[in-house]
Amino acid sequence: MEDYTPKKIVEELDKYVVGQHSAKRAVAVALRNRYRRMQLPKSIQEEISPKNIILIGPTGVGKTEVARRLAKLARSPFIKVEASKYTEVGYVGRDVESMVRDLMEIAVSMVREEKKESVIDKAKANVEEKLLDLLIPPSSGYAEAETSTRDKFREKLRNGELDERPVEVDIDDAAPNVEVFTNMGMEDMTSGLSDMLKNMFPARKKKKKMKISEARTALEVQEAARLIDMDDVKETAAQRVQQSGIIFLDEIDKICASSSQGTKGGDVSREGVQRDLLPIVEGSTVNTKYGMIRTDHILFIAAGAFHTVKPTDLIPELQGRFPIRVELESLTTDDFIRILKEPQNSLTRQYSALLGSDGVEVEFTDDGIVRLAEMADELNSSLENIGARRLHTIVEKLLEDISYEAPDTDEKKVTVNAAYVEEHLGSIVKDRDLSKYVL
Repeated sequence: MEDYTPKKIVEELDKYVVGQHSAKRAVAVALRNRYRRMQLPKSIQEEISPKNIILIGPTGVGKTEVARRLAKLARSPFIKVEASKYTEVGYVGRDVESMVRDLMEIAVSMVREEKKESVIDKAKANVEEKLLDLLIPPSSGYAEAETSTRDKFREKLRNGELDERPVEVDIDDAAPNVEVFTNMGMEDMTSGLSDMLKNMFPARKKKKKMKISEARTALEVQEAARLIDMDDVKETAAQRVQQSGIIFLDEIDKICASSSQGTKGGDVSREGVQRDLLPIVEGSTVNTKYGMIRTDHILFIAAGAFHTVKPTDLIPELQGRFPIRVELESLTTDDFIRILKEPQNSLTRQYSALLGSDGVEVEFTDDGIVRLAEMADELNSSLENIGARRLHTIVEKLLEDISYEAPDTDEKKVTVNAAYVEEHLGSIVKDRDLSKYVL
């Protein structure tokens, strides 16, 4: 992270998210502060807590994408959760500590994949020797001729000449799948109980006849898993979660009721969820199946539209734990034009690549992109404002016929200009009743 200054982080985020400079600055500073903290003496490190962020803005303006891209950039364990799916302790539903357990699972998977990359070459070499032993069973001592034969088979094996030859190999026979049925909200206990029962039925070996190409893949997976030190994986994952984990807490506005609403109907447990969240965000220790995880230095990025409530409607203690608040701007026609043209993963590039696989070349002209952007803005103004997600609906509808006909059509080049857009979408956009259902 030394090379990633706040400006550099914003530049990287600009490749995927259009606009929202204030939000990018806030998360860039938060990420850089992590690097700064790690350069300090241990005694001071413990005292510096992350400055959690609330992103305020309507749906589809890039709140989730900013956080997700930030985590990918920092190679940090990241999880997105909806605050609305958690319930106060005592109610049926998920408890808030499960988000930390889920984050730990993600971190373990991340580290395991990284470790796999480091041992895969050795695993492949070991599997090659095992396959050669199956093809040429070793005798009491290798004669020179036997070594020569083994080398010849090794070369054929590497060249794929023996891929179709059948061999009988020992494959791990998975332990019986034990299902434990419990009430909702008990999934963490269920997971632990299932793991315990699986340990009582350890994996056994079974002989299976398969082609060498299939056997090589299966044995490489087994060998790589055997070479990975899971204790080291758990320790590294726990350290990564505690020092650089990011939890994106979406729909936080759904768990706060405005003072005018009171606590009626479904609002009864909202404040309770906030109070349960408070110790996690403040810093506590959560028990996971991989050990105890401290949440003191996990970065929490909360997000919400806050249409009917305000951030000040959160309980005061929780407000104090989210000192940085950034308001994201609603998207305009100009933003939609940039979204369709600039990002590396823009919709125009995605659809051109998808249809290109069927031999159809799709070209989006500038005037076509402008007309699509204008339609998206118009629909967001007249219907529900769903931000950039409106573009997905419009472009999918626009290219519906091409996508269907692409494998069979003789027309291998399609130019999407303003006239094309108007021809295919104009009547739908103008018909308000129809556009509500279609777009």
